[in-house]
Formats: sequence, C-alpha cells, structure tokens
Amino acid sequence: MSLRERVYSILFVSATDNFTSAFADLLPETKYSPIHTASSVSAAKRILAEKTFDFVIINAPLPDDIGTRFAIDTCTSKQSVVLLLIKSDIHAGIHDKVVEYGVFTLPKPTSKPTMIHALSWMESARERLRQFEKKTLSIKEKMAEIRVVNKAKWILISELKMNEPDAHRYIEKQAMDRCVTKQTIAEEIIKTYM
Repeated sequence: MSLRERVYSILFVSATDNFTSAFADLLPETKYSPIHTASSVSAAKRILAEKTFDFVIINAPLPDDIGTRFAIDTCTSKQSVVLLLIKSDIHAGIHDKVVEYGVFTLPKPTSKPTMIHALSWMESARERLRQFEKKTLSIKEKMAEIRVVNKAKWILISELKMNEPDAHRYIEKQAMDRCVTKQTIAEEIIKTYM
C-alpha cells in the first residue's frame, strides 16, 4: 500500500470538545479514519484496551490526570505515535520528561499549520514503527522455525540414533529434495514420532 493510500486511525484525548472538533476539522477522512474521542485518561485507557490506534493525541491537562504518564505508557506499550499538547509555560519541563520515551510534544496554544506539520511527523514515525513491526515479526518467525527444526533434530537423535550434524543434514536434504522449507520437514518429523 502506498503512503498516499494509507489511512491512520486517531484517538483524541481531550477534556474540551471544542479542541477535538477544531482538530478533527483539519483532518480529511480519506487519510484519517476512524477518529475516536475520550474525555479523560481512564476513558482513553478503556478504549485502548479494546482497540489500537496509529495516533494518540492528548490535550493536557485532563480531568483525572495531566496525561504525562498516560502518554509515556501508551508510547511504550502500544504501536501508537503519541502527541502531547502542553501549556507553553510548562512545556519544556514536560518535554524533557517524555522525549526519551518517544512522545512528541507541542506547546499550547498552537497554530493549524503547526498541527498539520506535527501530523506529517507523526506519519513518518508511524511508518518507521511499521518497518520495525515487520522486522520483529520476521525475527519471531525465524526463531519459531529454529525451535521446530531443533526439536525435530532431537527427535531424530533420540529415535533414529543420528548425531546432531547428520540430523541437521537430513532435514536440509529432505527440504531441498522436496522443495519445501526445513520447518515443513521438521513438523512432519515431529508428527511422525510424537
């Protein structure tokens, strides 16, 4: 999917409806959908427990918390890009606390062009997260394959009295001869002897 076709989901966390509606008016539905809202940290946590979002935008402070801990937790435990909007007089201090966790910050009040630029930065960050997700999945798949092949080798060693290099060569040769993966051969061995 090209980036022009990509659609980003957003969770707005703001105590004021006028902020949410003003910000939502900036967003074309063809690029940002669905858009959910929460008016407190606790409501946002309930929503995030059920759904994932590409972006979480927090308009601090919130009725039940300033939102700093929530921003950090969301950024570190979810695959979401987080933007925290903070009053300009405390922005620098909050920014220093959250930046190491990957939370984006902007001082309030802010302009529409700045918000549009922030969204483009968030898109870049989200795409980078997607690349990491793909790499992580590929590593997990490879590790799963290694575990299955090792289990099959140990079965060949114990059941057919092969040594480890012979068991490894047997699995590799079977995979090459049959044009299948080593994992397929290993799974067949496991089924046969277990």
